[in-house]
Amino acid sequence: MQTFWNKIKAGFYFLVVFIQSLNAQQQMVNHNETRIFKPIIYLKRTDFKSFITQVENNNFQYLAEKQNLSIAEAQVIQAGISPDPEISFGYFDNDNQRTAMGYGFSTELSWTLELGGKRKSRINLAKSELELSNFLLQDFFRNLRAEATVIYLQALLNQMIYEVQLNSYLTVKKLADSDSIRHKLGAINEIDALQSRLEARYMLNNVIQAESEWKKKLTHLSVLTGKQAMDTLIEPQGDFNQFDRNFTLEELITSAKANRPDLLASITNNKVADNFLKLALANRMIDLGLNLSGTYASYTKNIIAPTPSFFQVGAGISLPLKFSNNRPGELQTAYYLKKQNEHLFMHLETQIQSEVLQAYYDYISFQKQVKQFNTGLLKDAKAVLDGKIYSYQRGETSLLEVLNAQRTYNEIQLSYYQTLYDYAAALVELERASGIWDINF
Repeated sequence: MQTFWNKIKAGFYFLVVFIQSLNAQQQMVNHNETRIFKPIIYLKRTDFKSFITQVENNNFQYLAEKQNLSIAEAQVIQAGISPDPEISFGYFDNDNQRTAMGYGFSTELSWTLELGGKRKSRINLAKSELELSNFLLQDFFRNLRAEATVIYLQALLNQMIYEVQLNSYLTVKKLADSDSIRHKLGAINEIDALQSRLEARYMLNNVIQAESEWKKKLTHLSVLTGKQAMDTLIEPQGDFNQFDRNFTLEELITSAKANRPDLLASITNNKVADNFLKLALANRMIDLGLNLSGTYASYTKNIIAPTPSFFQVGAGISLPLKFSNNRPGELQTAYYLKKQNEHLFMHLETQIQSEVLQAYYDYISFQKQVKQFNTGLLKDAKAVLDGKIYSYQRGETSLLEVLNAQRTYNEIQLSYYQTLYDYAAALVELERASGIWDINF
């Protein structure tokens, strides 16, 4: 009779556990759908391509940098302006009733004629500065795009970490609920039931922390896209399975030297220095001052020397005395700037090669690590955990062994996702260093 009642108890216990398992699975689905994001009104799922487009069109820093290009274009127009002519007027009146010397008017038109190709040199300098601004803008976007991509990948990683912590918590919570029933049925003692509840409450803290980290990354994504209202956040889409590439180191270095905007900007900066030197030389040439004048004097009624009215025309040339040519500070400045830019270009070329090498070695290293995880490590850890849970529910193993298996499985998952992220981020850094871009996932 006692055996019969034990069987009834066991059957009732497994029925309850089965129902709780279904409820826990439903809670897990609901949890994953709501993301425990009650303070946030709306999450907008956004793929990577749309995200980068928003960054390009709406990022405030990038929009501000674009103004440098417009400023440089305006400076090209300004450089083509020649000195304005000057016109002057005068009036005189010999106001003396006794002598009656009369009155008159005078006018003069003057203009500075630039020699030595100053205007052309200014225009060439402004055009080279415009070209430099264009390359600097490209380089700014190259770095912004790479940094935005890394933040996007970090948000994906934080989402995966959150889901790992959430699923771990729900698994242990299900065990804790089952242990409460088993304790009431007398299958386990109170201490074991209490321990499983403590473990579940402890894991909930990890879920809350992971949720907070994920929220912060989503906020960062919104800032990158220029969104000021935080009632709608970007929720990234995608995975880490599209970052396999085959590169040769020689091709990457060649690509970097040919395509890196900062290296092209350095080359253009040498051109700017050349044009600045030419302008300094042109400024040492004298300019001609041209003037044309006219004077009108009225009829003079003086009884001693009466004079009819007349109009006088004059023209002249003025030459500045270039004493400043004995102080060639501007010329020396231009010369040393040119030498400085040559050294900076050589340094940048060496630095770029080093960046490509380091990024390449990192990428190859993480590529090998990802392959290690793809040998069934995750699958085996999950099988061990499922087996321990099954044995624990049958009373064949301890809760400690289940928790150890759960922690091992969590650590392997987190390590795997971190390695996938590092692998993807290494590709971003490698393509940024190499001056190429084909990332889309």
